[in-house]
Amino acid sequence: MLTAVILALAAGTYGFRVAGVLLRDRLDLPEWARRLLPVGAATLLAALAATAALTEAGGFAGYARPAGVLVGLVLAWRRAPFVLVVVAAAATTAVLRLLGVA
Repeated sequence: MLTAVILALAAGTYGFRVAGVLLRDRLDLPEWARRLLPVGAATLLAALAATAALTEAGGFAGYARPAGVLVGLVLAWRRAPFVLVVVAAAATTAVLRLLGVA
């Protein structure tokens, strides 16, 4: 059963990707829709990041994880090297959890 679900999702994903390539020249979007597509993609990415940072198993993840994400966000905004961003975010979360912050 699980294999069938995985294969169906893979086929659907492939179909969407192929449809995008094949229908690119046939689909004429209005100008307002063309301007909103990048904003929509950024909004979806931000919503996914917020959900991953703030929730765990359907509830609030505690304060340690969002604090780590905030540290990583500030360092990324300041254009720190990626490795430093990841290590600092993980270290912040780990230290806060070690200190007993949920």
